[in-house]
Amino acid sequence: MTRQDICSRLRELMKKSSPRQVDWNAYTEQSGIAGLGFDSLSVLDLIYDVQQAFDLEFDAEELTGIETVGDLVTFIDGKLSAKG
Repeated sequence: MTRQDICSRLRELMKKSSPRQVDWNAYTEQSGIAGLGFDSLSVLDLIYDVQQAFDLEFDAEELTGIETVGDLVTFIDGKLSAKG
């Protein structure tokens, strides 16, 4: 799965989980996750959705320090690569 594939799938998950109306056409890897309308509860929903969509298992604590969409894409890509 390419980085662009991950980003596209993640965009769909974020659209579904974001409690706020967001201009998804302006969404980039530099977009801050907090700026996309995610609060602590919706982030938990997003984490669950990511785990299901990408068939991954990880603890929420592993996401400490992830601030942008690109950070999250890099994290998912690393988990997928480690999974083999």
